[in-house]
Amino acid sequence: MVWRIGMADSMFLTNKELVELTDRRQRASQASVLRAMGIEHRIRPDGRVIVLREHVKQQFGARADKHAEPAEAFDWSAA
Repeated sequence: MVWRIGMADSMFLTNKELVELTDRRQRASQASVLRAMGIEHRIRPDGRVIVLREHVKQQFGARADKHAEPAEAFDWSAA
């Protein structure tokens, strides 16, 4: 996955990034692949899958951004 300047400003992966990560376009299939990969995600009321960018980075062993909030600290109940 290529991280471009500008995209990293968003808290969540874009739809294009989700397709690249999961190799799936359908939302239910994306969620299934994410579960299999152990990547936490949530389903928005409109059915879209959302994934925290920092969580994906952590899952793939990227060094933590010193200024970023840890993924565990994000309150998913508001999502």
